[in-house]
Amino acid sequence: MLKSIDPIISPQLLKVIDEMGHGDEILLADGNYPAESAGKRNGSIIIRADGIGIPALLEAIMKLFPLDTYVDYNVVLMMPEKGEPEIWKKYDQILKSSGEAVRIKKMPRLEFYDVAAKSYAIVASGERALYANILLKKGVV
Repeated sequence: MLKSIDPIISPQLLKVIDEMGHGDEILLADGNYPAESAGKRNGSIIIRADGIGIPALLEAIMKLFPLDTYVDYNVVLMMPEKGEPEIWKKYDQILKSSGEAVRIKKMPRLEFYDVAAKSYAIVASGERALYANILLKKGVV
C-alpha cells in the first residue's frame, strides 16, 4: 500500500502509467471491447480491471496522469451512431475536476478502433455501459 494512491489503481496499472512517456496512450476499455485480441494483435499491454467501472478508474488515474497539451486532442471517445452515452456526463465531470486542459475528440467506432490499436496499454474494465471506451494521451509533468 502507498499513501495517496487510490487502491483501485493496481500495482500493474501504477507501473504502466509511470512507464508511459509523453504522447503514449492508454485505453480504458468497457467490458464489450475486444481488449485481449486487440492488445495481443497490436502489442499493447493488457491490464485487467474486472468488476471496476470506468468512471472510478478514470477518477483515480486522473489524480496521477497529466494530459498532453501539445496536441489537438488528448481524450478520445467512441461515438455511437446516434445520441450520446449517459456515461459521458460522468467523464466530463471527472475530466473537468482534474484541472487538466482537456481536449476531447469523438470518433466513430471503426475509426476509434484504428486509433486505439496504437495504445501503449489497454485497461480491460468491467464497465457495462455501451460506448464507454475512453482513450487518454499522456503529457508531461
